[in-house]
Amino acid sequence: MEGEPQSFLERAIALAVANARDSGGGPFAALVVKDGRVVAEGVNLVTSANDPTAHAEVVAIRAACRALGHFQLEGCEIYSSCEPCPMCLGAIYWARPARVYYAATAADASRAGFDDSFIYRQIALAHGERAIPMIALATPQALQPFAAWRAKAGRKAY
Repeated sequence: MEGEPQSFLERAIALAVANARDSGGGPFAALVVKDGRVVAEGVNLVTSANDPTAHAEVVAIRAACRALGHFQLEGCEIYSSCEPCPMCLGAIYWARPARVYYAATAADASRAGFDDSFIYRQIALAHGERAIPMIALATPQALQPFAAWRAKAGRKAY
C-alpha cells in the first residue's frame, strides 16, 4: 500500500475498528511505513493472545523488524490509531523510527476505558512507593552480565 500520511492513518483506524468489531480485540492498530510503503501492520492482541505486551504498536514494530531484518526502524514512520501508551512509547524510542503519527489522544482512550495515566503517575514514584514495589536485591553477581557484554568482541550496540 502506498499513500500519504492521512491515508495511512485512515488505514490504522479502519484496522482498529475491524479488530474491535470483528476480532474481539482492543480498538487499536498501527502501521509501520518506509519510503511510502507499508512494511507491517499490527492490531491489539492483548486478550486474544493472552499477552499484555501485544499492543498494536509493539505487534507492528516486531513485524516490521522481522520484515526489514533489523532491530531498529530508522527511516520509518509509525501510524497509530491512538496516542501510544507508556509501554509502546518505550518500544518506539528503542526502535527509533523517524516519527509517529496518531489519531485519538490518550484522553480519548481514557474516556473509552483505556486509562494509562496511572502508569505515568507510578513511574514518577520512588520504587518502594509504587503499587507494584520494585525491589533491588544486592548480589555480587549483579554486574556480571554487563561485564560479559563489554568483553564480547563484535557486539552490536543499540
